[in-house]
Amino acid sequence: MDLRVLSYFLAVAREESFSKAAAAIHVSQPTLSRQIAELEAELGKQLFVRGTRTLSLTAEGQFLKKRAQELLSLAEKTETEIRGDMDEISGNIYIGAGETYGIHTITQAFRNLQETYPDIYLHFSSGDGRDLAYQLDNGLIDMAVVFGDFDHSRYESIELPFRDRMGIYLRKDDPLAERKQIFPEKDLIDKPIIVNRESSGDLIPGIRLHRFRIIGTYNLLYNASLMAEDGLGYVVGLEHIIHTEGTDLVFIPFAPEYRLKMHLIYKKFQVMQRHVILLIDEIRKIAE
Repeated sequence: MDLRVLSYFLAVAREESFSKAAAAIHVSQPTLSRQIAELEAELGKQLFVRGTRTLSLTAEGQFLKKRAQELLSLAEKTETEIRGDMDEISGNIYIGAGETYGIHTITQAFRNLQETYPDIYLHFSSGDGRDLAYQLDNGLIDMAVVFGDFDHSRYESIELPFRDRMGIYLRKDDPLAERKQIFPEKDLIDKPIIVNRESSGDLIPGIRLHRFRIIGTYNLLYNASLMAEDGLGYVVGLEHIIHTEGTDLVFIPFAPEYRLKMHLIYKKFQVMQRHVILLIDEIRKIAE
């Protein structure tokens, strides 16, 4: 598949019209229509449903849209890196991370580095472990901040010094909100619980998830906090991610206290740009 044709496809998907897309990318409508028809013939799939006024994507079109965005993003990132002056310390660094207060280690390291190299730019994307592993393995990010264990055979790592404390977010008018600590096996049995979608069988180590009434899951905590705010349940999460001051929520830690390890990981044996290596070195100084 030609990257140019993929960009044409994304324009049509965005504008939901061949004529509008053609005007937006400055090509003739017949040329655009022919390119999309040839792409559909190449793939053997219909990508658009042609309506009377607008177009909509088929299931295959939706899948291609996601992949096309990733491919074009990776191509742009690769071109930028290759075109850069190898002797000049400048460029973009892409980091994926779960929601954590521990990101301060990364931002402090970047601040230190940018004082010497002001032409380095940092880009964060959020996601859980599944999202980050996919982005890392496909070259969409340079490194990732992950919780818990990971595949040590695939990734180098730096253990970050901050450990997030786990507990629950709940409404301030809930009877449990007066507690200083929450004992899961005593306080949360038969309560509606909302957990991270990556909770692998445990609420916390040693306390099995199947003993609780799980009513929902999340991958980013903010949306889950809205569920808690509306009284749907108790959200298991990390402290400091949701700022509860001025809201209807409160955070209460678990007892016994459980803090989650986090690591900065990056692929083994990959060729890195100089500015990425410098940031990793700076993070290592702070972490150790």
